[in-house]
Amino acid sequence: MNQNPTKHTKVLIIGSGPAGYTAAVYAARAMLKPMLVSGMEAGGQLTTTTDVENYPGFAEAIQGPWLMEQMKDQAKAVGTEIIEDHISSVNLKSKPFEAIGDGGQKYTADSIIISTGAQARWLNIDSEQKFRGFGVSACATCDGFFFKDKTVAVVGGGNAAVEEAMFLTKFASKVKLIHRRNALRAEKLLQSKLKANKKIEIIWDSVVEEVLGDSEPKNVKGLKIKNVKTNKVEELKIDGLFIAIGHDPATQLFKGQLEMDKEGYLITKPDSTQTNITGVYAAGDVKDKVFRQAVTAAGMGCMAALEAEKHLSHS
Repeated sequence: MNQNPTKHTKVLIIGSGPAGYTAAVYAARAMLKPMLVSGMEAGGQLTTTTDVENYPGFAEAIQGPWLMEQMKDQAKAVGTEIIEDHISSVNLKSKPFEAIGDGGQKYTADSIIISTGAQARWLNIDSEQKFRGFGVSACATCDGFFFKDKTVAVVGGGNAAVEEAMFLTKFASKVKLIHRRNALRAEKLLQSKLKANKKIEIIWDSVVEEVLGDSEPKNVKGLKIKNVKTNKVEELKIDGLFIAIGHDPATQLFKGQLEMDKEGYLITKPDSTQTNITGVYAAGDVKDKVFRQAVTAAGMGCMAALEAEKHLSHS
């Protein structure tokens, strides 16, 4: 066990990324001397994103990892203590709140901001990971723009997959929706809109076996797909692949302590980041399954810090 003395802070921020770093900037500027524990993947989902063209303030495309590095440096510069650790358990019933890191380091806090984010579910095939960020994406609103007049495929059958497919028709000349079953799970209204769209072709009962493409420079050229009923494998020519099989919020840590919806997203009060425990706030993709953008996560990080500051000044 780690014998390091307990670290106490007024504001403990769990998780990095746009929400965590922005919360840190605001909390530090309010003289709250926050501690931010960055977690396994410092910078979050943006560190696996290459070109970012939709973050306000940058006329030229910027790189996701660079943007996170800048946010981190800014949080540090204004007085955040950034700790490379991963929180493995929390006790939100104790006062002050308690959190324990992987190595046994104990943290106590008067308020906690949770910005542990979410992860897109992937197909987990090697070729998909190889082309991630080079034609394989999990976010149509982020990357659809790069596929003007091209052919793309979307994998999935729920609302998200149908919405992504519809969105992509604004740019792509053809969208192929690949679903492993013979019926979609998406809402009926969305399904009828999808089926009315001439640019979309649905490929039923099929799974992606392999993403095909060039290694130098990296780009996607096609897919091998298998029909699960006939086992027939065929190749499709496509320029981009969007995976839309859902996201998993990183909320395992808070099960049984904080209110969540059935998918595990933390529930906050309307127009607020306040969870069901006073003094505990949630910001970014850990509570947001609708927008999932860097700028909205950053906005919520700001809200959480301001709400924490107000709470601490009254307590």
